[in-house]
Amino acid sequence: MTTPGSPTTPGRPAPGSPTTRRSPRATGTQSTGGTGGTTVRDTLAITGSRSRLAGERGVAADAVVGLGRVARTVRAVLARTLRRVAEIVTPLGWSVLGAIPVGLVVGYAFGWAEFLTIGWASVALVAIAVMYLATGSVDSIALSVPRNRIVAGESTTGTVRAANARRRRALGIIVEVPVGDGLARIPLPPLARGEVAERAFAVPTARRGVLTVGPARTVNADPIGLVRRELVFSGMTELFVHPRTVSLAGVAGGLTPDLEGQAQRELTASDLAFHAVREYLPGDERRHIHWRSTAKTGRYMVRQFEQTRRSSLVIALALDEGGYASDAEFELAVSVAASIGARAVRTTRDVAFVVSADAPTRVRADAPVIRSLSTVTPARLLDDLARVDRAVDRADLPTVARVAAAATRGASVAFLVCGSAVSASAVRRSAARFDPGVRVVALIVDPDAAPEYSRTRALAVARLGALDDVRGAIERVLG
Repeated sequence: MTTPGSPTTPGRPAPGSPTTRRSPRATGTQSTGGTGGTTVRDTLAITGSRSRLAGERGVAADAVVGLGRVARTVRAVLARTLRRVAEIVTPLGWSVLGAIPVGLVVGYAFGWAEFLTIGWASVALVAIAVMYLATGSVDSIALSVPRNRIVAGESTTGTVRAANARRRRALGIIVEVPVGDGLARIPLPPLARGEVAERAFAVPTARRGVLTVGPARTVNADPIGLVRRELVFSGMTELFVHPRTVSLAGVAGGLTPDLEGQAQRELTASDLAFHAVREYLPGDERRHIHWRSTAKTGRYMVRQFEQTRRSSLVIALALDEGGYASDAEFELAVSVAASIGARAVRTTRDVAFVVSADAPTRVRADAPVIRSLSTVTPARLLDDLARVDRAVDRADLPTVARVAAAATRGASVAFLVCGSAVSASAVRRSAARFDPGVRVVALIVDPDAAPEYSRTRALAVARLGALDDVRGAIERVLG
């Protein structure tokens, strides 16, 4: 026996210590100690059965995962298909599709010929609709409008150019082009592979405004309207329908002296535009004596100049609903203001064209009362005038005149354009807002009235019944 404290025998455990068993898989030998010991063969058998069980569970799990993936794919395909079908089938088409099972099931179940007729007729209609969808489509459609600016009343057309590069023949294709609030429908002829077709469509330009043309889209649809497939090909373009205008001789009355302005008929003793020489008169400045002419004639001769003046114009157009009796009257007012503004932009250096904005309210007391239009070029001004429209909440003429007078100090002429519903007192109050040196001209449009003209020192008033009357009004009130 081994005494306490003596070293233990190598390879044997100490007395009282637990017996340590090594893993049969690690050692590959028979485990010792205790009854019921497991041999290597038994251990391998148990391990093999566990491996087979684990392998069987792995195959089942893979099958479940695969079925889940297939189910998700099928669900996605079905959802995409149903979504595309929902985009193509119209409400009438869904009604016909629903009539097929109802008619056939009820007809065969109860022997009702009427329901059988409804069911088979619905099948025939669906088959015809599918045939229309299978007629093919074009590859490209180009939309063009030759002019993006046109005067109201003139005629213009747009063009669609379709090309088919596919193998299938394109049949029964209809091109739809939205034009403003309307819709142009252009049927295309059958197009074989490589063929191109070009068709024109009319653009309505009877009324001033901005028309949005496009986008062009093809439509495959059956005659009954069960299915409808749309394909968008082009973008949108804007067509500016300008107001009608007339040419004016000039709107430069009431000019203010300016050395950089335009030469006028009036003569002066001091300016830049030389006119002629004349005999010296008492009071003439000696610095203007023309010594070469004086030496030739033997008398003092002085230079004479043409007075140069600058015109600074203000054109105010009221857009309030209550100032006009009808739409025709408002369109006439826009045309009158456009005629004066276009002529002024071509010949005058300083032009301010203002229109009514939203009237100030208690909620927005600082809201702008007037809105300035572009006067860079006549085309830009007419583009802005194509967008204006009257409304109930727009500022009236006296309010527009008050704000315009404060914002355009130094103006020489102010044109106030309004409708026949504006009272005479309102016109006088509007003219009083400008400085005493400003020549104020009020142009009141009234299609049912004859031309009338009146003129005072502070205000000139012209009542116009037609657009051509503006020529005589400008000559009379401005001299």
